[in-house]
Amino acid sequence: MRSTLKSYALSMCLLVFLFVMIGGGFHLGPGGALLGAISGTPLVIFAYNRWYSAQIQAKAPEREESTSPLHVRNRL
Repeated sequence: MRSTLKSYALSMCLLVFLFVMIGGGFHLGPGGALLGAISGTPLVIFAYNRWYSAQIQAKAPEREESTSPLHVRNRL
């Protein structure tokens, strides 16, 4: 429950941030800024999730055959 609430709260903060930045940067009216923020929020979330999952996959160690002395193999 906490994780879901946190995700929604962060999404709302991102929406407000984009509303202010897009509205001020492009000198748009409130309607245009809201439309830009509503369409930009899912795009930013998607891009972050894509980047984050790529980072996790890059850090995941690949399983290689161990050559340590503790690893015993049957060579019969």
